[in-house]
Amino acid sequence: MPPKVRTVRQLEFLPDSFDGGSSQTLGVLSQDGIMRFINIQTCKLLFDIGALDNAITSAAISPSGHHIVTVMDSGGLSIYSVQTLTQEINKPPPPLVKVVTGVKVDDPGVRANARAGGVQRPARTSGRRVKTRVLRPSPFPPPEDKENELPEGLNKRRLQTLLQTFGEFPAKYRLFVWRSLLRLPENHSAFNSLTGKGAHSAFLTLHQRYPIKSQKLHRGLQRVLSALAYWSAIFGETDYLPLVAFPFVKLFQNNPLVCFEVVATVIVNWCQHWFEYFPNPPLNVLSMVENALAHHDKELLQHLIDCGVTSQLYVWPLLETLFSEVLTREEWLKLFDNVFSNHPAFLLMAVVSYVTCCRAPLLLCTQRDDFEYFFHHRNHLDVSTVIKETYRLMDTTPAELHPCSMLKDFEPLTRGQYPIFNKYPTFIVEHQSQERERIRLQEMEYLRERQMVQEMQAETVRRQAADRAWYTQQELLQEAEEQRRNILAEEECKLAEQRARLAAVKRELKLKELNLIDAARRRFLKHQHDQKRVELRRLDDEIQRKMNLREQETSITVRDLELRQLELEAQRRLFEQQLAKEEDRVTQEVKAEVAIRKHRAEVQDSTFHQLLDTDPALNLSKKVLEESLAEAEQLGADADWKAEVMKRLDRAGAEQERHHQQLARLNEETLSKERQLILAMKEVEGKKWEDVVERRAQLAEEKEAAIAMEARRSDLLSWEMEERGQHLVRLQRSQDESLQRHWELDVRSPCSTRGLLQRPTPARSQSNGNVCLNNKSPSSSSSSPPSCESAQFSLDRGRRELDNKERELLQDIRVLRQNLADRAKSVNPLFFSASTRPTVLCGSIASEDAGEGRAVV
Repeated sequence: MPPKVRTVRQLEFLPDSFDGGSSQTLGVLSQDGIMRFINIQTCKLLFDIGALDNAITSAAISPSGHHIVTVMDSGGLSIYSVQTLTQEINKPPPPLVKVVTGVKVDDPGVRANARAGGVQRPARTSGRRVKTRVLRPSPFPPPEDKENELPEGLNKRRLQTLLQTFGEFPAKYRLFVWRSLLRLPENHSAFNSLTGKGAHSAFLTLHQRYPIKSQKLHRGLQRVLSALAYWSAIFGETDYLPLVAFPFVKLFQNNPLVCFEVVATVIVNWCQHWFEYFPNPPLNVLSMVENALAHHDKELLQHLIDCGVTSQLYVWPLLETLFSEVLTREEWLKLFDNVFSNHPAFLLMAVVSYVTCCRAPLLLCTQRDDFEYFFHHRNHLDVSTVIKETYRLMDTTPAELHPCSMLKDFEPLTRGQYPIFNKYPTFIVEHQSQERERIRLQEMEYLRERQMVQEMQAETVRRQAADRAWYTQQELLQEAEEQRRNILAEEECKLAEQRARLAAVKRELKLKELNLIDAARRRFLKHQHDQKRVELRRLDDEIQRKMNLREQETSITVRDLELRQLELEAQRRLFEQQLAKEEDRVTQEVKAEVAIRKHRAEVQDSTFHQLLDTDPALNLSKKVLEESLAEAEQLGADADWKAEVMKRLDRAGAEQERHHQQLARLNEETLSKERQLILAMKEVEGKKWEDVVERRAQLAEEKEAAIAMEARRSDLLSWEMEERGQHLVRLQRSQDESLQRHWELDVRSPCSTRGLLQRPTPARSQSNGNVCLNNKSPSSSSSSPPSCESAQFSLDRGRRELDNKERELLQDIRVLRQNLADRAKSVNPLFFSASTRPTVLCGSIASEDAGEGRAVV
């Protein structure tokens, strides 16, 4: 491929009518859009289609190979004719000799032109050098030489002179001279129309009759014969036509047009009257040769007749093969140089000359087979002698016996269209063609039937072979089965023995396996026992660790309880100390109050004794004494109440101590239960691990409940202590407020003893300067008795009012105390269950005192 071809897009083979389907021309569509057609044998580029400005995208070739259809890049569709594309290829080569006329020979410029352009050397040359002479035509050719003028500036007479001088044409120019001598018209269109019809049916099986090794030569021969058969029907029925055309096909294999026209010219001119007796040999032509032989060598002819050899045996083999079987290539070319240069009768005279030149060996032959072999094989004969003898016979043969009298002169093929060739019995040819067609159809039918018969026979043979093979296979199978049975019997015996041995081995292996399994089981049990022991040890360690942790927690809890107990004890002692201090303070206060009361009593006694001297103040002093006594009794009752409160506080502390002891006892019981639970857990630790976990969880919950209960108890105790302290503080505050209010009432009341005691001087002064209502002095009584009575009445009424107020006040105090007691009872009913009685007692005492009229608050 050219270097510019980098990528191949499509490959297509160009079919030919005479290539037998081998398709020697390959079309290659490259990336540049140009499709190149290459001969795959010579690797030469034949032609190309397409252009760079209008590239081909795809191409398709008709089945007959006559047209090429391409799709262009512009969207158009182009159709190419293969005959037109190959016209340049099928053209004959240019002439090798150019004759210069009308110029003087002495002109040196003409000589130079003649030497420069007169002869064109072909590309290939033979091994030997041939001396040639430049033929210079006469400046004034005679008029009779016009008949001898040939195309391309050649002259037949001069060629004949050259041939007589050298005996043959130069090998370089032989084919060119032949084309000039035969005056070939080179009708390309007519030849293309003949070859375009494809292979003729008469030559489809040419390779079977004439096997040729070269496929190219075979295709060329088939193409030329098919064109001849299409040109004239007689050639399709002629059996010896391949023998006539083969030498020329071999010479002109690269130019089928020239080959066809050469063969057609030979048939038209040198094969005159050959087809008049078709399908028999041309008896008239054979008679002409036999007459000439009889004239020149009667003895040889008589010998041939005596041996029973006719002209069909010694003349026709030479004519139908055109001497190609008895001559070599060089001899044949040399002979036909002379044949084409002379009259068509030269070929017949050449046959006579060949027979006469072989006179000696022919006279020695007596058998028909020897004659057949002689005229179908090469002989040791000089062709130059034959040619000279032929020329002698052409000159010495009488006119009445000469073939020239019966053969026409040379007539070239017409230009444009080939002449009609109908010099044969048409009815015979048509009948023979019909018969041939009928025979062909019958042959096809026969071949089909034979094919069917062969297929049936092959099928029968195959079935028979299959049956034989099946029977043979069955016999072999039976024999093999019998052998297999024997072998199986032997194998079964061996297998039984092997099974017995295998059973023994299996038993031993089983025992070993059992021993191994037992050992493995014992080892596994030991391992499991060790694992369980380790697990139990680990569980013991875990339980011991948890027990230690529990003991640590218990000891910590005990220490916490002891610390709590110590704290409670310290609080209790502190509380007792505070109570003792409070009791001492209260005792001191009571003692101080008692001392004050005693002092007051003493003062009142002294005052009373001082007032005893006077009658009006006697009752008043008595009343003051009674009030002081009631107040002293009230203070004693308060002291008793406080003592009772202290006793009850002591009882509450003792009760709390008992409660703490009960809690300690419950804690000890809980610890004992925990120990029992731990012992029980140790007993069933390997059986019920989940129960242990649940019991531990339950124990933890109980412990948390106990701790929570202890915390609640501690909180309750602390709350009770706080409430108790607050209650005592409130009670003390209420008592202090009541005493302060009572004291203020005593101080503010004009008839109270405190007022009297605080204001003794005004009373005395009043008694001195004013008249008292209850004054019993004689002066007052004597001076105004009615006023004294009224004063006495008002004094009694004021006393009753004061008594009523005092009762109301005492009732308010009792209500206040009752409310305080109810509130304390609601806060701690257990502690204050016994504390209501002193209150009631105090209330009763107060009420009794009020009933008696001895207490004024």
